[in-house]
Amino acid sequence: MTTSVHLVDTLTLPTAGAGPYALTVGPDANLWCTLVHHGGLARLTPSTGRVEEFALDSADCGPTLITTGPDGALWFTRYRDHRIGRITVDGEARSHPLPGAAGGPYGIAAGPDGGLWFTCTNTDRVGRIGVDGEVREFPLPCEGGFPSFLTAGTDGALWFTLNQANAIGRITVSGQIRIHPLPTPGAHPVGLAASPDGSLWFAEIGAGRIGRLTTGPVRPDITEFELPDPDSRPHAVAVAPDGTCWFTDWATGRIGSVTPEGRITEHPLADSAAEPHGLAFGPDGTLYVAEERGVVSRWNVADTTA
Repeated sequence: MTTSVHLVDTLTLPTAGAGPYALTVGPDANLWCTLVHHGGLARLTPSTGRVEEFALDSADCGPTLITTGPDGALWFTRYRDHRIGRITVDGEARSHPLPGAAGGPYGIAAGPDGGLWFTCTNTDRVGRIGVDGEVREFPLPCEGGFPSFLTAGTDGALWFTLNQANAIGRITVSGQIRIHPLPTPGAHPVGLAASPDGSLWFAEIGAGRIGRLTTGPVRPDITEFELPDPDSRPHAVAVAPDGTCWFTDWATGRIGSVTPEGRITEHPLADSAAEPHGLAFGPDGTLYVAEERGVVSRWNVADTTA
């Protein structure tokens, strides 16, 4: 497969230093972005390029990852003030406190059971919050594992990266947990996304690799792909409809792709110090990249194979 990549446009946030961090497509077919430094969210309209910001009730709440919930609203983690946030497409926001304190909620995804599932990085727990605000948490069988990104798999379970435990975890909606160690020491997995074929792609920020997990008859099969620069610090991943995994290189200001067969390409952003984090495909098929230094760039990525 040959891939053509070119920059479509760059969307500047109204508030300087807002810190665009993570992206998702909302139920309104717009892109929604967390603003980790500003304590707000942004909505990007693909058809017009319009950017709107919505301030939250705390400028220091640290909104991080975001997903669309089963109720037609956007749900997101508030890493710094230990809450789960919710915002409607009309901009009405509220939040729900989590049990205990300083749990560091980070990853979030809608589960197959109608709830929102999330990770607590500091307390080694995976939690579930219903659209009614009821919270339930499940302790993980490891200490200091730092559960990070979380995604719903095609197998009806939730999967998550364990950054400090060097593993990928799986939890069923009933709370059964299984941990799968990675083959490379110090891989420190972060970003995680499900592919249409049922596999899971993840970024190994510590080893400079992109991993792929497929479920085998006994245990998952894990394949790792070495990136050209082992110090590029890959952070987040997004899977294209054709199964290609796209990723951000946080340390080198690049985006890249890897096919299931292992073909890797990388492309520089306009600013090598852009600190790209989240990325997501828009409804128009273009790739949006949140660059923490202040912009969201939009890229046309196309398979040009004849």
